[in-house]
Amino acid sequence: MTTSLTEMEILAIERACERLVLDWVDLNDRQDYESLAALFAADGTMIRPNGDPLAGRAAILKSYQSRPAGRITRHICTNIRITVESRDRARGLSYAVVYSANAGEPAEGHFGIKAEPRRLIGEFDDEFVRTLEGWRFSTRRARFVMHT
Repeated sequence: MTTSLTEMEILAIERACERLVLDWVDLNDRQDYESLAALFAADGTMIRPNGDPLAGRAAILKSYQSRPAGRITRHICTNIRITVESRDRARGLSYAVVYSANAGEPAEGHFGIKAEPRRLIGEFDDEFVRTLEGWRFSTRRARFVMHT
């Protein structure tokens, strides 16, 4: 379906969608949930690892704002693979390892706060759409595959 696109157009779409994946990780870990919700199309959906769908930016924002403020996370994303379907649609798959800690714990010198022993290994199955605001997630499905 991408035969009508030039190689440069395909690369630009891939990069825009990859950037959404990376921005989502950064905004989530920094707890900037308003900006995170804005990465979705107005009618976009986030499907949590437990299967609960969050439909629309307001529902996504409300869910993320209800998370414990003292929880620190770092999502390490890799293997980001974007497939351009058309000028206005793309799909993506990425892997993530999630580290977390309690912000209330004392820092251990320059090493920071000790991470919780459990690691979550998951993946994101994404659908992207071009909107008037630029590329956005239309659907983001998160699932855990393994844990320690």
